[in-house]
Order: sequence, then C-alpha cells, then structure tokens
Amino acid sequence: MKTGYWFGKYPEDHIKIGISRGQPRGMAAGYRLFRTLAPGSYFNSVSAEEYRTRYFIQLSELDPAKVVQDIKNLAGDRTPVLVCFEHPAKPADWCHRGFVSAWLHDTLRLEVPEYGYEQEGFGWSHPKLPINMRLPATE
Repeated sequence: MKTGYWFGKYPEDHIKIGISRGQPRGMAAGYRLFRTLAPGSYFNSVSAEEYRTRYFIQLSELDPAKVVQDIKNLAGDRTPVLVCFEHPAKPADWCHRGFVSAWLHDTLRLEVPEYGYEQEGFGWSHPKLPINMRLPATE
C-alpha cells in the first residue's frame, strides 16, 4: 500500500483508491473510492494542529485492520495507492494521506510511503505531513 495523488501516473499493477471528500471531474475510470478515510467538513477551515486532532479522533473510531482489509478488497490483486488532491512535490502542501500513513504505522506497524518518494519515509516521516510534525526518516 502506498499514498499518492489523483493526477499521478502509476503502473498497471497499482490502483488509485480515493480517500478525499471528492474526486476530480472527468477522472478516467478504473479507480475506487474509500470515503471512510476522507476528512470531515473541517478539512479546509482549521489549522494543521486542529486538523490533526480532529482527524485522529475520526480515525480512533475505526478498526485499522478492517480498514486495511477493506482497502485490499477494493484493490483486488493490485497495489492500492491512497489518493487525494495535494501534489507530492510540494512539501508545504501537506494533506491527510500523511496522517493515514502515520496512523497505520502507529497501529499496525505498516510502512505506507508516498509513491515515488519512498526514500523520504512513511509514518511520522511521510512527506505529506505538515513539516513541523514530521520526524526524520530512519533506516
């Protein structure tokens, strides 16, 4: 499992799983949606710190093992890429997919990196976390 962005290009053995509140208009078929991980209505109206607090409250109501199994079921035999809108090459544009990676690492010890940025880390080192919340990547 990896994270990524709606407009990214991925190999055929990967599949986009949307975890955003919406999806781009005109997006080509072949993706799946998993709204369970979409942020609440606060997503564009609070500070990063408040977002983190609210999103982790939201995540605390979920069973992470069931979430992973549901995502795997949606992906079939392909590698799921959990996607939303923020471009991976813009470090200042943090997004909730970094928090998903941190949550899955904290709860299940899963390593969920950003597609194409695997060397930058996962969990609390994920490149789409707010810069001030990121921990250095460890080997």
